[in-house]
Amino acid sequence: MMAGMRSEGTATRLPGRIPAVAGLVAGLAGLAVSEALAAVLLGAPSLILAVGRAVIDLQPPGAKELVVALFGTNDKLALEIAVILVALGASVGLGVLALRRFGLAAAGFAAFGLLGFLAALRDPSNIPTLAGLSAAISVAAAVQVLSWLIGTGRRAPPAMPDWSRRSFLVRSGVLAAASVAVGVGGRTYLESQRVGAADAPVDLPVPGVKAMLPDGAELGVEGQTPIVVPNDTFYRIDTALLIPRVNLETWRLRITGRVEREVELDFTELTALPAVEQYVTIACVSNQVGGNLVGNAKWSGVRLRDVLALAGVRPDASQLVGRSVDGWTAGMPTAWVLDPAREPMIAVAMNDEPLPAAHGFPARLIVPGLYGYVSATKWLKALELTTLEAFDAYWVPLGWAKEAPILTQSRIDVPRPGTSIPAGRIAVAGVAWAPDRGISRVEVGIDGDWREAVLSTPISEATWVQWRYDWDAGPGTYEVSVRATDGDGEVQTDRMTEPAPDGARGHHTVTLRIA
Repeated sequence: MMAGMRSEGTATRLPGRIPAVAGLVAGLAGLAVSEALAAVLLGAPSLILAVGRAVIDLQPPGAKELVVALFGTNDKLALEIAVILVALGASVGLGVLALRRFGLAAAGFAAFGLLGFLAALRDPSNIPTLAGLSAAISVAAAVQVLSWLIGTGRRAPPAMPDWSRRSFLVRSGVLAAASVAVGVGGRTYLESQRVGAADAPVDLPVPGVKAMLPDGAELGVEGQTPIVVPNDTFYRIDTALLIPRVNLETWRLRITGRVEREVELDFTELTALPAVEQYVTIACVSNQVGGNLVGNAKWSGVRLRDVLALAGVRPDASQLVGRSVDGWTAGMPTAWVLDPAREPMIAVAMNDEPLPAAHGFPARLIVPGLYGYVSATKWLKALELTTLEAFDAYWVPLGWAKEAPILTQSRIDVPRPGTSIPAGRIAVAGVAWAPDRGISRVEVGIDGDWREAVLSTPISEATWVQWRYDWDAGPGTYEVSVRATDGDGEVQTDRMTEPAPDGARGHHTVTLRIA
């Protein structure tokens, strides 16, 4: 029998909500221990992140679209908060249960630990023995804290005085504060290790021809999205709740599957291949009409076709699968990446800097014209040649299309709805994209009357353009829309669709009130 406990079912002196407080503090302690162990033991999981990743992996079709629509790039934070709240809510219930059935409450905590352990096994970066040890220690910490707090309020032996309610709450408060500090400290240290993964010196390849912005690439409208998005504001959408930490010295890229010979390259061997750099616009399929899950950057690295040529792609290989160090996969048609009309690449630098850890250090795929979920593998570790029929990559079983060219889209950046807009000449401006077809025309619709906008000088067909229309606006309320025509002459449709299964369609429309 644990200290302070006489027997299950003994009368208690814990009034009101104190049992719930005991369970809450016990849950906090268990989560904090898990975060601390993940920070100090490489290969030990954060149980919060393990469960969160399992939720992502097992989500039903349509969930991704809903979550991204609600939270955008804060989707991971929202999921972690939800996991924590569910865990603490269950801990509160177990605290109440512990008053009468402590053994059953302890078993409840053990069940949650087992759930975390099983979830951790889904991540190849976790070491199973350390995952089991972390789960066991975290459960033991939670149960011990629960035992101590619940036991202090039960009838004590004659030689040991009862604690007062105030004393109980003080001790619970101290434990809760300590748990929060340990948990936040552990997570902060854990994330700092991942973010710093690309800080070591990296020798970047020097391309023979530098990618340059042409004159007129920027229109200079205040508030308009820059033609090149800085690394720190570039959108990030992926399934990694914790950025993978990749050791450059041990990292290898393997080319396997339907090839003439398997090949393995370290970073030095990879970057010894002829270097290229180019500006490419990439987009997330979850981007809503008018959304900001799209960006343009300068990517530097090596040609994907050069790497595949080292292995020799067999004629029967119709799909190329990119595999990430965290187990994520993306699949694209081999014909797309072998087409000489475009330049898919393995990027090792972004905007003249080594790839930030959040964007795929040390190497990632950049494939012009395809949505990221079928192409843009971050933290790349393997390229597998297979067939389109033989393998479905990560998002396909969840209801997303297997082949996903980026649709022609455009967006209004300024003026922003809800701002005070005086009558007179107004610059209506934004961006439009259709990689890898390019944009040939953008039109602005004002209450259904379409007028042609001025375009920036295109960098290439693989990038977006800025557009601008100078409008002499009188007082009133107007519906302002935008539509683009791509390089193939296809006009952006006005038929509105949701992002699933292959991208959102429709015209971005805003309501402007001119004073």
